[in-house]
Parts: sequence; C-alpha cells; structure tokens
Amino acid sequence: MTNPGLSIHSAHMEGNHIAMSFGSRPLKSDRMILLAPRFGDWHASFDSVEVDAIHHRHLLAEAQRLRARIYLQDGAIQRGQLSPDGRFVHSHDDHSWHLLLLDAYGRVSGCARYRLHNHHVSFSELGVSTSALARCLNWGESLRHAVESKRAEARRRGYVYAELGGWALIEEMRHTREMLRLPMYICGLMKTFGGALAVSTATIRNRSSSILRKLGGHRLHWGDIEFPTYYDPQYACHMEVLGFDSDFPNPKYTSWIQECHRRLRHIAVVCGGYCEDWKGPISTRIRTHFEKQQQKPLVGERLSSSDLYSRCGERP
Repeated sequence: MTNPGLSIHSAHMEGNHIAMSFGSRPLKSDRMILLAPRFGDWHASFDSVEVDAIHHRHLLAEAQRLRARIYLQDGAIQRGQLSPDGRFVHSHDDHSWHLLLLDAYGRVSGCARYRLHNHHVSFSELGVSTSALARCLNWGESLRHAVESKRAEARRRGYVYAELGGWALIEEMRHTREMLRLPMYICGLMKTFGGALAVSTATIRNRSSSILRKLGGHRLHWGDIEFPTYYDPQYACHMEVLGFDSDFPNPKYTSWIQECHRRLRHIAVVCGGYCEDWKGPISTRIRTHFEKQQQKPLVGERLSSSDLYSRCGERP
C-alpha cells in the first residue's frame, strides 16, 4: 500500500531522485522543508500544510541523525549522548520548528531549529539556561537578567521570544552559499510570525557564530556588560551567546532575508498532529464543525488555507 504521507515528494523515502517532485516542481528547485509543531492558528501563514505524524517523525529523526554524525565528527559530543538508534535529541525538538535542507536525493543535508517560547515560561525552561555561561558563578546571574530583559522587551513590542539552535550542515556545503541560506531562512521565519527577539548559543567552531553575527546577530549584553566567549564542556568548544532582533538584520542582507520571508509562504510544511485545544482562526465554530463532522485531514492529506475555510463554509 502506498503511504499517503509521501504527498510532498512521493519518492522521498524510496530514494528515487529522478521522480522526486513537490507538486509539479522538481525537488531540485525546492529543496527546503519546514517541520512544524502541532497544527494551530499559524497555518494561515503558509499556503499548504501536510498533517502526517509518520512523515514528520521520519524527517525529524533524519535531522537528529545528521546532527549526531556532524557533532561526533567535530568532537562536540560523545556516543553516549546519542539515542540507541543514533540520534542526537534535544529536549526542545518535539515542540520546535525545524528547517531542513534536502540534497538531490531527498536526504537531509542541513537543519536548524526555531523554538518559540510562551511568555510565562521560566528561565530554567530555556535552552540557554543549560549553557556553561548560565551555570557560571561569575556570569550566570547577569545572563539571566539579560535574557529576562529581552523577553520583557519582546512582550512590550508584541513579539515572541525564541531560541535558535540545532544547526548542522554537511561538510561539502559549509563553504558554499548554503552556509548562509539556513540562517537567512530562519531570520525570515522570525518575520513570518510577526517579529521576534531571539537568543542562540553558537559555537566558534566552523565559523558558526561569525556567520550568525554577519547576518545581524550580536553578543548579548546586560547594561554595559558584554558577555564573553566561553568554553562549554558539554560540546567541548568555545561558544558565544548571541541575540537577534528581527527588525534589525544586517542591512547588507535585508533584501535577501525579505526574499526568504516571502518564499516561506510557499514552502512545504509537514506537521506532526493537532494541538489539543486547537481552534479555527475565525471562531471556535470551526473547531466544533471539524469535531462534529470529523473532517480533520486524514493522515498524509495536504490541507491548504482555502480547503480549511471551504470545509467550514467560510472564506477568508
């Protein structure tokens, strides 16, 4: 039986690089996929969403295996930190957005994680709280104040606060424009959701932190204190804590980031399921209609914004 979860590119799991396509377009010209957390009101930001837990789980696992392979090669992690099936799993993975870069055969060759945080979560629930700098007696308290200050600023501006991470790119692409492509699309994703302030712990290894600063990232600071480069024994490398503001990218790359933001509207989005309390974007009647009529998309069915409204008898 054909797996309906292969609706984005029917040959993705089969490795048929000749037949692979997304819609009527060859995969070669559309090589990025966005993994979404539970289906919710965000769906209106994208033209088409595929709801398929199996496909989502498969792609996320491939990204986690890519991370594991690259981080092991770089000496950033030990094999004991991997899952039994060889994945490097972060506690935020299941609740995050993941931007995946695919090669010509549909294999994951690059990935990045974008984790949106509710304003009420505590500092200890943030990924940055596990960094060596956060646990340092000299710098930890100042770092917490700096992050909380930025979170308060995000609330005042009506923005979300996010964390960026999970960066990985196969070695042969590290000296190509793909090195910039992933972070530029992440910057575009910050704009897609109405603007954001964000933080990231970035390694100096492989020029990761310098590339992020090149696009507009800046060393986080608290008052007149700028946080220094630090050594993190978790990853056996030197790191920086960088801040981001979606309104202030490097002017040199503004037009490129705007183009990435525009293209994200049309990217293939794969979602693993539904939020338990999901409500339609117009009224709670939409949710009730789905429940009563049992008209949620089938596993593997692609749901466009127009489909959603037409099923409910309404148009945007």
